[in-house]
Amino acid sequence: MKKGFFIAAAVFISSYGWAQQDSSVTTLDEVVVTPTKSLLKQSQTGKVVNVITHEELQKSFGKSLGGVLNNQPGITINGADNNLGTNQTVYTRGASSANTLILIDGVPLYDASGISSEFDLNNFALDNIERIEILKGAQSTLYGSDAVAGVINIITRKSSPKPLSLNMNFSAGSYQTYKDGISLSGNNGKGQTFFASYNRIYSRGFSSAYDSTGKNNFDDDGFNQDAVMLKYSLKPLKNTSVHVFTKYNSNHADIDAGAFRDDKDYTNHNNNFIAGTSIDYTLNKGFIRLQYNYNRFNRNYEDDSTDVGGFSKYQKAKYNGSSNFAEIYASLRLAKHIELLTGADFRQNSSDQLYIFFPDYGFPAVPISSDSAKTSQYSLYASLMLKRLKGLNAQIGSRYNHHNIYGSNFTYSFNPFFILKNHYKIYASASSGYRVPSIYQLYSEYGNRNLKPEVTTSVEAGFQYFSNDINARITGFARNGKDIFYFYTDPITYANKYINADKQQDYGIEAEAHFKFSPIFSADLNYTYVDGKIFTAGSAAKDTSYFNLYKRPKNVFNLSLSVQAAKELFLSVKFKTVSESFEPQYNGPSYKLNGYYTLGLYGQYQPKKMFTLFADLQNITDQKYFVTRGFTTKGFNLNAGAKINL
Repeated sequence: MKKGFFIAAAVFISSYGWAQQDSSVTTLDEVVVTPTKSLLKQSQTGKVVNVITHEELQKSFGKSLGGVLNNQPGITINGADNNLGTNQTVYTRGASSANTLILIDGVPLYDASGISSEFDLNNFALDNIERIEILKGAQSTLYGSDAVAGVINIITRKSSPKPLSLNMNFSAGSYQTYKDGISLSGNNGKGQTFFASYNRIYSRGFSSAYDSTGKNNFDDDGFNQDAVMLKYSLKPLKNTSVHVFTKYNSNHADIDAGAFRDDKDYTNHNNNFIAGTSIDYTLNKGFIRLQYNYNRFNRNYEDDSTDVGGFSKYQKAKYNGSSNFAEIYASLRLAKHIELLTGADFRQNSSDQLYIFFPDYGFPAVPISSDSAKTSQYSLYASLMLKRLKGLNAQIGSRYNHHNIYGSNFTYSFNPFFILKNHYKIYASASSGYRVPSIYQLYSEYGNRNLKPEVTTSVEAGFQYFSNDINARITGFARNGKDIFYFYTDPITYANKYINADKQQDYGIEAEAHFKFSPIFSADLNYTYVDGKIFTAGSAAKDTSYFNLYKRPKNVFNLSLSVQAAKELFLSVKFKTVSESFEPQYNGPSYKLNGYYTLGLYGQYQPKKMFTLFADLQNITDQKYFVTRGFTTKGFNLNAGAKINL
């Protein structure tokens, strides 16, 4: 694997030489919304933003959301290469899970029924996504809790500009996997638009647990998904727009007892319902937005084992969680070079959780009731943007947050950047982020009402070159966290509970480049290096430290080559190489997960504007590797299908 990384580094270093050969025209023109909650060009922000455009998503038919994100710089999706239905754990710049906030159209999403409240990416159908904006670094000033290492803003599909449009797609592939979808959308030209879709996945799958015995008698673990999304917008007044949105996902998955352990009767059924509305009011020099979102999760696990693979002969668990989010904010142009964003939001989470084990060996699980298991927060925030003062730009902001359990906390952000000769950007950032304790960490049998929020300070600095044909960027970052949530076992009583104990330090480098060599040929490459350690209180009041970025490789390199071979034919090759990583073992040394590489090929043929054929081949060389010890990853697999647009 070391040889592969030397080659990757050489390719990347040489890319900066190519950049100097470009002509002197133009700047970035991709418009983004996530860095400031208002529209601006990428060249006008000093934050590190990656955009997965609608065009790119249209050339990713058959893939999952986790699979698409897993090729982005600084992002590792643990579970993207496993069986369908596997939890998709997001690691951004080496930060632990739940430190990346998932947004839908700018609204935070949580799973209040989960241990850490992180939202599972399995609950998004890629067909329903218009574009994705990934914003790196601590973003709690604008987005609140969990926006510690970054945010991923999933922007849902827009309606067709035509009065009526019908889209259909179907694909079939390895592991008896079938995907199909249909959507209907329209625009009456008078401010009323709609979008409606239904998507379905059926997969027989393969054994999630790896059969180390070689007997091949582990059963396949299947996955089924049904997803519905509805959107409607109208413009009742010239300067007022109203938007209504709802989304429902139902997932059913067969699961196993654990690493290397089969279970033929263990199932997981969960559903996620989201509904929301927003009102936009346009001002002469800005706008006001008012929005509300409701999010509900129901997760059910049952192991009615004739083939006993777990702790008990019968297990059943129900996790229900509800979240409410309301926000109002205004973006105002105060002067030629000054813009202000100011707002307030309210968040409320509650959860019911029930566990049944038979036999329970005298240790019955303690349920959680939403009557008492509730948290609420309200926040006030503001951000001031200084723009285009002889090349100098800056964004400075702060948030006040009040939590009903632990009280108050503050954040800050400062992001100066310079744009030179319309082609070069130098940027830096210092900001803080926080993560509040989840309902489980507060109210479960291991809960602790005295928990404080995790608090993180982040710094980053970098350089970017951009033009018509080249966009190259390198960023260095460091993150220091304190009061990290820790699952503590008392050495005398052996009682367990969550406490604030540790400190965390992470750092790394991201380098990325896009080259458009000609109208038909382009290349994208990125390299990420992350490292970090945790500091825990040791004997004699001294801290001990050790590496703890488990399941997060230090080195990741991605290369994508794309060619429009003909007007009707698009081809791309993707190469990924990942260094070794480690997984913790209770009371023992960490397990080593070997590095690996994968190679993929995607082809798309569009003989008519209304008709597209596609084929996606992944892991062509059939590499065998683990991203989680004891769980199988996909071997060589193929997915092919068609899409019709009317």
